[in-house]
Amino acid sequence: MIAPALSSVREESREDSKNESREESLTAWALAARSGDLDAVDLFVRALHRDVRRYVTFLGADPQSADDLTQETFLRALGSLHRFEGRSSARTWLLSIARRAVIDSIRNNTSRPRLSDTDDWQSAAERSQPRGLPGFEDGIALAELLDTLPDDRREAFVLTQLVGLPYAEAAGVSDCPVGTVRSRVARARTSLIGWLDDAERCAPGPAAA
Repeated sequence: MIAPALSSVREESREDSKNESREESLTAWALAARSGDLDAVDLFVRALHRDVRRYVTFLGADPQSADDLTQETFLRALGSLHRFEGRSSARTWLLSIARRAVIDSIRNNTSRPRLSDTDDWQSAAERSQPRGLPGFEDGIALAELLDTLPDDRREAFVLTQLVGLPYAEAAGVSDCPVGTVRSRVARARTSLIGWLDDAERCAPGPAAA
């Protein structure tokens, strides 16, 4: 029993070191980009483009506008690089900007009619969701399930479980205590598991031969 436990600890330690190294690289690229290094700008954008797009999509923005919001996030970030000093990770800093971009977009569009119908929304959301997550097979759309969560729980779940931010950094993006993020994620998981269980119970069994 001790050997497997030690092996698990080593694996977690290696993964933590890998993630830490990646975050350091992202922050180094952001700082280099601030100094006018165009190669660093390209590396920074490429490394975080997918995370930003996934985040703005699942945060509640219209997925058809996800590309525009992603571009707006990077435009704001590149225009603000001179104020980035590396005190937080570049990922946390960028996702905070993405969050503000989504909020601004929602405010600007509050009085406007939605142009996309439900089928298009669900189709776009399903195309953007990550594949291979255990427990979300059998035609159950992760995007549809997440959409039923309260906004704060959905954001916490997306940041930590899909984007992969540590809880402390997710708390920085959401501007709330770490304990609050942990609570929101736990409640989101409980809700998602409950809905999955209900869906499995309601699913028709195999037809008799």
